[in-house]
Amino acid sequence: MSWTDERVELLKKMWSEGQSASQIAKELGGVTRNAVIGKVHRLGLSNRAGASAPMPEKKPAKAAMPQSSPAPAAKAPVKPAAKPAEKVVEVTVTPRKPIVPAGQPLPPQPSANEISPEALANVREVEKSAKRISLMELTERTCKWPIGDPATDDFWFCGLAVQQGKPYCDAHVSVAFQPMSNRRDRRR
Repeated sequence: MSWTDERVELLKKMWSEGQSASQIAKELGGVTRNAVIGKVHRLGLSNRAGASAPMPEKKPAKAAMPQSSPAPAAKAPVKPAAKPAEKVVEVTVTPRKPIVPAGQPLPPQPSANEISPEALANVREVEKSAKRISLMELTERTCKWPIGDPATDDFWFCGLAVQQGKPYCDAHVSVAFQPMSNRRDRRR
């Protein structure tokens, strides 16, 4: 369907009369409501005539008072009620960890403070005797504990023999898999 001059004129006329886009689409035939709306906006007709005029205010109807009732008694002035004291609510916002772009060194991780000093000493001793293997050398029998910053050339994996059913050697399992009670205590 193409917008001929006759169809555009009919659209403009019906739009200015206040007809809906659906009504215009039915009248024109072969065009959808959305096509009519699109054409109206392209033609700059989006403001209908009379749409910008303010609506007249409706005045509330007054209740009819019975004629025989006496005049109302004068009322004492009413003092405004005291405003309740405003409550101040303190909101604590926990700061989010910053997002480190790829290829950038990671900031120091707080997890090292949560591990017992004995386990850390054991891990450091084990890492001195580690095989220092690359990603391509990892197998199901080698410890997959990453050491160093992956963005540098000095990054490697432990490579020692793994514990049965675990991805790490004995030293790294002691750091990675902690008993449930230790984790619960740490959260408090």
